[in-house]
Amino acid sequence: MDALGINLPGLITQIVSFLVLLAILYKFLYKPLLRMLDQRSARIKDSLETAQRVKEDAAQTKEEMRNQFEVTQAEGQAMISQAREVADRFREEELAKARHDIEMEWMKAEANIQRERDASIEELRSEFAGLAMKAAERVIGKSLDESVHRDIIEDVLTKSAKIGRV
Repeated sequence: MDALGINLPGLITQIVSFLVLLAILYKFLYKPLLRMLDQRSARIKDSLETAQRVKEDAAQTKEEMRNQFEVTQAEGQAMISQAREVADRFREEELAKARHDIEMEWMKAEANIQRERDASIEELRSEFAGLAMKAAERVIGKSLDESVHRDIIEDVLTKSAKIGRV
């Protein structure tokens, strides 16, 4: 082996060091990251289910209002023309209100989902930056300037996000 320029003890040491580092990163970075992503996925799924229930409730409310209108219209036909005008005006106001309420609930649900997604991404970035800095400190064996290190991590995350969009 010496004739080939390979230092067997050094090679074995490097392989063992690499395997130890790989095991540490797997245990302390990969598993917690997967667990966190699964939790986020569950929360987002719950939010989407809630939004679907709100949409179904809104449709049911709209249907109930439509049925109520039909009953009111049948009674209104027997009334004088002035009562018909009042009933029609009431119907339009209620439909507009129902549409407005449905739109507001839908917009709230979408805003909540977007807010949760943005918070999840920001939290993931923050946790990834901290873990990457700790891992780099362990690999290098000394502490790095935290602000410089965070700038490097933010740059890498930004570039990877741009690559992911392409």
